[in-house]
Amino acid sequence: MSKPKPAYKRVVLKLSGEALAGERGYGIDQEVLESIASQIKELIEHDVQIAIVVGGGNIWRGAPAGQKGMDRATADYMGMLATVINALALQDALERQSVVTRVQSALEMRQVAEPYIRRRALRHLEKGRVVIFAGGTGNPYFSTDTAAALRAAEIEAEVILLAKGKVDAVYDDDPLINPNANRFTELNYLDVIKRGLGVMDTTAASLCMDNQIKLVVFGLYPGNIKKAIMGEKIGTIIKGG
Repeated sequence: MSKPKPAYKRVVLKLSGEALAGERGYGIDQEVLESIASQIKELIEHDVQIAIVVGGGNIWRGAPAGQKGMDRATADYMGMLATVINALALQDALERQSVVTRVQSALEMRQVAEPYIRRRALRHLEKGRVVIFAGGTGNPYFSTDTAAALRAAEIEAEVILLAKGKVDAVYDDDPLINPNANRFTELNYLDVIKRGLGVMDTTAASLCMDNQIKLVVFGLYPGNIKKAIMGEKIGTIIKGG
């Protein structure tokens, strides 16, 4: 019996820092890391090329610190360093499951990560390696969602899988506060931008729209990464203008 074919060949998986924190809400939950690594290992065996962009909100959030008086650029650079910590933890979890992984950082730190070089990243993906993009875009004032959209466009990924730690889709209000919030199964990017739905910032949404990159928003529950890549209808799909 032939194994099912994935719906996508090359994907960018965007993991929020909060998702890596698990139930604690801060730091890194080892069980969550192991779950992500095992799901990715299975998908690599289906010949899916996987790049990961990881956030740092479980360790440090630059924007709130900037709002409280810290120099915004400094706060954002600290957030970029937090993403490198998460990327290294994720690399370790993957390689313990025999998944060959490379971390590429937009901030140069050659002792722990390769510098981000687009052609090298593409070569790693073609060889079946997982590439983790750390350090955001390397610039303050840009979120890791924008980094995910930018890297997806650069490596010509077909879809961004936006894995959330606390919600399972896009809603018209915060479902954690409002139990009557309406859940969306499909949206277009103009709806997201005009209605301020908070899926990702407007810079990231505009990048995805301009480059016709599909976005799937779902909860980071066991098995959901595979479901999304196999094309099963989970969470919210965002596409078009």
